[in-house]
Amino acid sequence: MADRSAVGRPPLTERRKAETRLEIAREAVALFTTRGVAATSAEDIAAAAGISTRTFWRYADGKEDSVRPLLTAGIDVLAGVLAAWRPGEDIAAVFDEAARDIIADVPTMMSLVRLSQTEPGLRAVWLRAHNDAELVFADAIAHALDRPAGDLHARVLAAMVNGAVRAAVEHYAEGERADWADLTAVVEKALRTAMRAFPDG
Repeated sequence: MADRSAVGRPPLTERRKAETRLEIAREAVALFTTRGVAATSAEDIAAAAGISTRTFWRYADGKEDSVRPLLTAGIDVLAGVLAAWRPGEDIAAVFDEAARDIIADVPTMMSLVRLSQTEPGLRAVWLRAHNDAELVFADAIAHALDRPAGDLHARVLAAMVNGAVRAAVEHYAEGERADWADLTAVVEKALRTAMRAFPDG
């Protein structure tokens, strides 16, 4: 009998790769926080993650880029929520439920977001992650609203959602907090503000 729990989940190899990327990202943030970005090398991160430097370069394009999986975790959750969202639904509440898989990494994520405010290399990765996500958000919103791909209205709405979430996370991180309930409350408030521009949002 097929394992129904595996339906919709990525293959084991892909899950292992994703977990390796996350472990590299966690170790990178720990080193960046204690040593600083400039004083941390790719070799340092690889050693902390228990992998070879060669393996590190298979998973990341650079030491700053290695943290991207942590920065995109919440973005990826929101992209999935938007893909399933339909007008009239409370997207903020759905996001709260869908994002529970990333709770354990919230303290590390917040440390990283704080670092991204003062470290240009990390800031570039953070902004690029949101820029890349915006087109994904726009496609999901266009589909939900029965609009054509590339629709300007959908892109504007996607930009609003994207900007709202980024502003909320950065605002929360400024307070040096890492409580899941508090963070989701801030993100949900920002999402609901952005969603007022949506049809039946």
